[in-house]
Amino acid sequence: MNARRVLVVNGPNLNLLGRREPEVYGTETLSDLEERCRRTATELGLEVDARQSNHEGVLVDTVQEAMTGHGGVIINPGGYTHTSVALRDALAALPVPVVEVHLSNVHAREAFRSHSYVSPVAAAVIAGAGVTGYDLALRFLAERLVRPA
Repeated sequence: MNARRVLVVNGPNLNLLGRREPEVYGTETLSDLEERCRRTATELGLEVDARQSNHEGVLVDTVQEAMTGHGGVIINPGGYTHTSVALRDALAALPVPVVEVHLSNVHAREAFRSHSYVSPVAAAVIAGAGVTGYDLALRFLAERLVRPA
C-alpha cells in the first residue's frame, strides 16, 4: 500500500462541472478540479489518483481498490450520497480515512440532500466550500497520514 497516495472519487454528473448549474457548482471543470488536487497534493507530499463515474457499481469497485493501494479517500458521491447503501458499505470496509466532500452546502438545499449514507463512515465532511473543499480534504488527510488519530 502507498500511504501517501490519495484516491479522489467523483460520482454522477460531476463530469459536467463547469457546465451544469454553474451558479451552484462553479465554473471549474472536472479536469480543472483534478489538476488542482494534483497541485495541492504535490505541495503536501501526496499523490492523487482521480476517478469519476456515473455508475454506482463502478464507484463501488473503485472504492474497493483503496483497500490496498491508497492511504486515504476523498469522495464526492454526488446523488449517490442520498441513495447508495452499496457505496456506503464499500467505504465502511476501508481501513483508511475517508473524507466526504460536496461543492455546495447540501444542508441549505432541498431537504432530501440533508441525508447522507456516507457521512457516518467518513472521518470528515466538507460541504459548501466549492473546489476549495478538495484542498481542505487533502490537507486533512496529509495530517492524518503523518499523525494518525
